[in-house]
This record gives sequence, structure tokens and C-alpha cells, in this order.
Amino acid sequence: MDLGTNFSLHYYHLGMFLPVDSLFSTQGIMVMLLASYGLAMWMFLTSAPKVYTIMVCDLEIAQQFYQGLLELPVAEVPLHYYYNYERSLGAEAFDPLYVSTTPTPTTAAAFRHSDGLWYQLKRNAQLHIIAGASYGHKNRQRHVCFDHECLENILMRVQLRRLKYKIRRNQPLNFLVKDLEERIIEMTEVNN
Repeated sequence: MDLGTNFSLHYYHLGMFLPVDSLFSTQGIMVMLLASYGLAMWMFLTSAPKVYTIMVCDLEIAQQFYQGLLELPVAEVPLHYYYNYERSLGAEAFDPLYVSTTPTPTTAAAFRHSDGLWYQLKRNAQLHIIAGASYGHKNRQRHVCFDHECLENILMRVQLRRLKYKIRRNQPLNFLVKDLEERIIEMTEVNN
């Protein structure tokens, strides 16, 4: 067998495994489009920032705390939140102990403008502040979060700013912080 026939037989066997004519058929093109769409969505979702949500009693006081006292930079709403992701969660998932049942002017306005407040917590993590939490013991400002890592990052920021704080419990994390107006803010982790 000479080199020319050996090469053509090798090429012929490779062509059996890669059917070029079916690759460019309608079905083949649809499979390629779906695969590229899946890859694009995977790349989009893996590059999207992680979003932590905190529910607060009063958005104005929360803005003074996170933007003023903790000096978190304001962030843009991430693209994947434009598709009503958070609004589809439903209010029935929240414990009534932490959620206010009587709408105050602040919470009513917050639900009308449900974008809330957005801050950059870390390089690829954002903090989304929404209204709806109930007031704590002695009308304390209560900030409710479902993520331990988020509250640990906020506690570290409180410590770096040398604010007065008191850790009440580590599991689930619960601590108190005093702001500049001597208000006590209760940071509470809620287990799902």
C-alpha cells in the first residue's frame, strides 16, 4: 500500500465519524444554535455578581448606615435582576416574625419602587437592600438576611470602621451595631 491510498483510507474513516452533510442540515444547525445559546447563558450566569439581599425596616436609615457609615459604593442593578427574579420569590417565603405586616409609608414606597438600594460589597458580590422587615425589640432597626457569609462581610466592615457592636449569637449570626445617631441596628441571620 502506498502513501496516497493509506492517507485516503485514513481520511475516509475520519469522515465516517464526522458526517459533514448532517452537520449542516436543519436539525444540525438547530443543535449548534442550542449548544451556543447554552454556552452563552452559562458564561453570563457564571460572570454575574453574587447578590445578597437584606430586608430592612426603613430604607432611609439603611441608606445612611450602608452608604454613609460603612461607606459601601453604590452599585448598578445587575442585568439578571432586570428579569423580575426577586419579585417572583413571593412574600409567603418569609417568616412573619421578621416581616412587617402593617405597611408603613417607607415600606409602601419601597414596594412601589422595589428596586431597593444596591451596594458593592466585594469585587463580585453585591448587596441588595429592600424594605419589609419588622422592627425589633425596643423599636430597633432590624436588618434581616438569609446568608451567613453576607452578615460576616458586614460585621468585618463594621469592625474595620471601628463602630460599636456587640455579637449576640454566632449561629445563626446576630449582632447589634450603633450608628452615629445612637440608634441600635440589629443584624439578624434567618435560617431557611
